[in-house]
Amino acid sequence: MDQILSQGPLFLFCLIFMMGIVVVIHEFGHYLAARLYGVAIESFSVGFGKPLFERRDRRGTRWRVNWIPLGGFVSFLPASAKADDETAQGIAGISFDELKPIPKIVVSLAGPFANFVLATLIFALAYGVFGSPKFEVQITHIGEGMPAEEAGLLPGDIIREINGRPILTGADATMMVLVSPNKAMRFNVDRNGQELNLDVIPREIVRPNEFGQVVPQSTAGFSLVHSKFIERVTYGPIGSLVEGTAQTGRTIDQTVKMLSRIATGNMSVHAMSGPVGVGDISRRAVNRVMEQTQLTSWQKTEQLFWMLMSVCAAVSVGVGFFNLLPLPVLDGGRVVFHAYEAFTGSKMPSQVEAFALRASVFLLLLMVVVITWGDVIETGVFGRGGG
Repeated sequence: MDQILSQGPLFLFCLIFMMGIVVVIHEFGHYLAARLYGVAIESFSVGFGKPLFERRDRRGTRWRVNWIPLGGFVSFLPASAKADDETAQGIAGISFDELKPIPKIVVSLAGPFANFVLATLIFALAYGVFGSPKFEVQITHIGEGMPAEEAGLLPGDIIREINGRPILTGADATMMVLVSPNKAMRFNVDRNGQELNLDVIPREIVRPNEFGQVVPQSTAGFSLVHSKFIERVTYGPIGSLVEGTAQTGRTIDQTVKMLSRIATGNMSVHAMSGPVGVGDISRRAVNRVMEQTQLTSWQKTEQLFWMLMSVCAAVSVGVGFFNLLPLPVLDGGRVVFHAYEAFTGSKMPSQVEAFALRASVFLLLLMVVVITWGDVIETGVFGRGGG
């Protein structure tokens, strides 16, 4: 507990940094799409509360930096304010409600799309700087009584493919196992020059993850090493964007698999992380870098930057995908309402919309409580999690 409290400022900084970038980019996506359709935008705010800085552009939009540095929001001018000269003074454009259903859908989807673009750019930057190394991935240890032993895997086996996908880094194999608890996976391995196909069924256990948080994780029970360097593929600007897009697609695919496993009861809901969990991961990442006394200050800064960017890209994909869920309080729910309007020619009945909104708020709050409680436990405040 004392460790968590002593690192509180660092914890808060990481939380603000990670979630702030992701949320502001999300809202900026809505802003750009709304501006494209000529929507009257009252303000674009970074943070909440009273403004520290504010300026008005030529279309009347107020650009604000507020004193509570948590995320941000874009505010469209409501239709009721258009007749109010004082409220609408100097603001150009039409009310969002005046848009046709398809433009409304585009504006709603622009936020999640912006998150995917942010993740793609971060991944592309990493590919452009570091390229893509390829290795032979070898099993070094098999846990007794674990799924890998039950399937017949042995130390020394080289993993060539899992479910038909080539394995070129240890992270490839680890990530596929993490999102596949209680699901058979076909391992293609090289054992002393002999090709074997073995079915492994990972199972979920509570154990420390790579950041030291004690969480439910799917595991097959083996340790891996890069036994042989094959090559490092380098990319130009276009190639980096292509690979960054592909990595974003893979991350979305992993997110879909994880949520489907949770929905079917094959994975614990605590496998998901909320803002507290993201902040804790960032805190642990910072501490891990700073504890490396052999590194210079510049090397620590560089390593920390890439670690945080990696987490930021993953969080951005998660936020974008989460907002596509068909809950009325989220962008996906608004898309459903706008699609109804497009097909029927009239808006969703107000009673139905109000009921759906209340139900989704209750469900969302329940999810927040469950996920946040799991995140708090993982931070080690109550004796678990360490770090």
